[in-house]
Amino acid sequence: MTAGSRGRPRQRPAPRLSPGRGGQGAVMQDPAPERAEESRAAASAEGGAPLCLQRVFEEVQGSSQLSAAPAEPPAVTVVAVERYLAQAPPAAPRQYWYDVTLADGARWHRCHLAPRLNGLVQRARLRAGTRLRLTRCSFRYDERRLNRGFFCLEGLERAAGAGTATAGTPPDRHRPLQPLRGDNRHYLPLWNNEDPYGDVWVPDRPPVQVDVDVSKLTNLGHLEMTWRSRVHFHPLLVRILHKSRLRYYGKPEKKMDMPYQAYFEVADGSGMMSMVLWNSLCPEWYHSMKVGTVLLLAKYAIKSSYPFKTHPTPGDSQMKRFATIEISLNVRDPPTEISIIPEEMVKPEWGLPEVKYRFITRSELDDLPHNHSCDVIGLVTFVGRAERARKREHSEDFWLYRWAHAIDGTSDQPFILELFATSQPDVFERIHPMTYLVCTQMRVMTENPSRTVYLTTSNESQIFITGWHKGQPYTKDAKVKNFIQWTKSQSEADQMKKTVIGGYYPFPRPPDSFLKYCKNNEVESVLKPISEIGKEIEELHYREHKRIAVQGIISAIRYSSCSNAAEEAPGGELVQKDTSQSLGSSSASKEDSVDKGKNEEVKSFVGPPCTPGEHQRQARPSKGSSVKRKATRRSRRDAEQGGTSVSPVSSYPYFTRTVRRKLGLDEYQHGHSVQDKNEQAVSDSLQYCTDQEIMNNIAETEEPGRTCDSWQSDLWAQVKDKLMNYFHHSKIFPESIPCKFDYVHKDLLMQQYNLHAAVHQPTEARTDKNINEFKSANGLGYYEVTILGINHDVAIDVAFLPLFCPDNPHLFQLEDIENDKLLSCMSCISACQQKATSSGRLHDTFPLSDEIVKAAEELDGKHVICILDMCHLGDDKVEVFLSKIYKTVEPGALCNLTTCPFEMLLSIQFFEKKELRRLARVPKEGKMKMYQPKQSRMLLAVLFVSLCCSWVCEGGRPLLWSECYTALHVPN
Repeated sequence: MTAGSRGRPRQRPAPRLSPGRGGQGAVMQDPAPERAEESRAAASAEGGAPLCLQRVFEEVQGSSQLSAAPAEPPAVTVVAVERYLAQAPPAAPRQYWYDVTLADGARWHRCHLAPRLNGLVQRARLRAGTRLRLTRCSFRYDERRLNRGFFCLEGLERAAGAGTATAGTPPDRHRPLQPLRGDNRHYLPLWNNEDPYGDVWVPDRPPVQVDVDVSKLTNLGHLEMTWRSRVHFHPLLVRILHKSRLRYYGKPEKKMDMPYQAYFEVADGSGMMSMVLWNSLCPEWYHSMKVGTVLLLAKYAIKSSYPFKTHPTPGDSQMKRFATIEISLNVRDPPTEISIIPEEMVKPEWGLPEVKYRFITRSELDDLPHNHSCDVIGLVTFVGRAERARKREHSEDFWLYRWAHAIDGTSDQPFILELFATSQPDVFERIHPMTYLVCTQMRVMTENPSRTVYLTTSNESQIFITGWHKGQPYTKDAKVKNFIQWTKSQSEADQMKKTVIGGYYPFPRPPDSFLKYCKNNEVESVLKPISEIGKEIEELHYREHKRIAVQGIISAIRYSSCSNAAEEAPGGELVQKDTSQSLGSSSASKEDSVDKGKNEEVKSFVGPPCTPGEHQRQARPSKGSSVKRKATRRSRRDAEQGGTSVSPVSSYPYFTRTVRRKLGLDEYQHGHSVQDKNEQAVSDSLQYCTDQEIMNNIAETEEPGRTCDSWQSDLWAQVKDKLMNYFHHSKIFPESIPCKFDYVHKDLLMQQYNLHAAVHQPTEARTDKNINEFKSANGLGYYEVTILGINHDVAIDVAFLPLFCPDNPHLFQLEDIENDKLLSCMSCISACQQKATSSGRLHDTFPLSDEIVKAAEELDGKHVICILDMCHLGDDKVEVFLSKIYKTVEPGALCNLTTCPFEMLLSIQFFEKKELRRLARVPKEGKMKMYQPKQSRMLLAVLFVSLCCSWVCEGGRPLLWSECYTALHVPN
């Protein structure tokens, strides 16, 4: 217990974490009453308990089982969480172990995290700065080494209060720390493998004074001709033109100290060649080898080039490339000698080429072909949060990336940049609006699902921001100088108004047809059963973004304010505003928590045990739990049938406490009707409504199934009480909402939208300002959409964030959803919403426009394909956004064969898919009547079904009966 927490009421300790049966996961156990009293006593005496971890370790080592559960679980603070490669059998996928550094107020201690608790780190529940209690610990000896062992954390629970991670004595850092377990010699970055991490990586090696004897040098062209006949080579003087990101190739079965590799493109007067930096030389030299650096190499090796590596596009198209061989730099066989020549010592007679670039302006981008290589410079107006994408299915390796927008004054449109980690973590984590951003070796992406052109990084891309530009070769480029001149003519205040940071960024948008979305994959491999969404969410790792497709029926829509987003409590625990009364729900649930069934140790660590109904519950009728309001005709009919809604899309208008107070509603009084103060009817258009009208025009004359801020289908009213599973993921979080950039608090904003750091940051570098206090960029709210499974037994609530930014209309590309009528209507705002946004007066509810209701009614009861974007935000926060809706009978979507009169013919076993596809290739419509197949009646029928499929998929309409007989000449 910290000093600031003394005197607080005593609380029952959180459920404890203990090993489960057979070592599979962990189970929650409530502490015994006597243990609870002991824990409370320990909590009250925590401030004066130096070396509490040391006493626990002594107890563990003195135990006969080398394991103990302390009677007084000590409260400690996590200083660092570090990752490294785990030992595994050959050919097994890579898995990782974690070491955790704890501080007890007196000393720092490094411990190994039991592998069954890895999920705590992978989902950012256990992270640097977390305050926790150690409930079980063990000691493990390394049986392959003498006098070596480590402590293992077996049981943890979250503790209240803020810890002082920097308190105590840190371990001796005269030499880099090595992982506690296995043969690894280094730690990996916590969230990806491409970034350098740890003290073993030398920041910069200063240039040295070297006497260059030109008479003893060779050149790349001579090496290319003579390398097979020589073992030792003369020294080589080259300049670095391109630099790749790091590649980690460690494998569990291979024992290598530093399994890293980095490619460089180097050149001299004769041409350009690849150079590879291997293994232990990477930590020593990678940071020092920059683009433009001049190197003197000796005792290097020449090898055949790897045929499948990527090649950058040189700035000088006339430069000769030697692609068959590469220079190999290694710590042995032979031990390479590397010297960096200061730029001021470089002589023109050496003939080294200058670094050249291929900068483009935004006005030139749209005319470039797909995969064209270029360099760009711009002023950042938007930078998204850092997210991760899994490299392979079920793998623990991830790509780290973020999106950014930059402008250069040559076009109204910005550069849209997909920035993957380039082994420059200091730059990647500090990209923020109003900085000058340079990206090299970017690839133009025109053949993408979205119609908007964007740029993505390549293996050889480098990123630079303000503070890193000094001394870079591109500062001499003419287009860079033109950009600098343009920025001097701009008003900083005007540009600041357009800046946005963080939040959910739905790009690239899904294509306009589902067949394009599937690409070359089978439809069956793309579509996910809606009942498996819970499993998909459970498997998400921290900040992992995943896009899935499910079939369903749009059943309900409700508009909510961003003020209803889940908030973070001061102590770090996540809470959500209690809306159970206003929603008419029978159970108070954490709607956005990860569904039950994944890693019980995670549930124990986070807090008190949750009932099964809190995450994945069976929908049941509720009685007497909702605040009664004046009901619509739909809700009265439901009441007559004996069912009440448990859906977040309530049959009653939703009011916040503020609105209730303005309307004079008592929160605890029932049965009072809401009267229209001015006796005004709700206008059909609502285009020029005022604030008072929004408050007063309560839906007393609404259509059945519709209230002021919600709509639900007739089908939903019939099935919502009979669902087997109902997943609630319609709430959004502060990290989900793009917010206006505040330069004064840029460090807090960058920290919020970056990944959690591996090492705890000092307290003085933080601020007391809460992320919820920043102004939302979209200024409005979001929609909660209920998707019912096509079997009517499972449903899920998801969110849809309107794509609107009043200060920066180019932030989101509205044209990408023009062919999606419902989402287009939900993305557009009415005049009253724009007026409220511009005046700064936001509401917890807006009425659904007639266009939205009409578009929703067109989908009523119809099967659609919904594209969902999922992202794990840490702890129990998972956002699920609706990104696209495909109709199953629209051009390019799946064929809806349920209306076909010959659908039973599809079950014929001996007709394969390929045969049906071959038969479906028929002449154009104008020649179909001449097509007279002379096959059997069965083949004709199957061909008819194939023709129907082909016509529907290619945009035609289903055949009428008369057209069927005419086209195929089948007698009645």
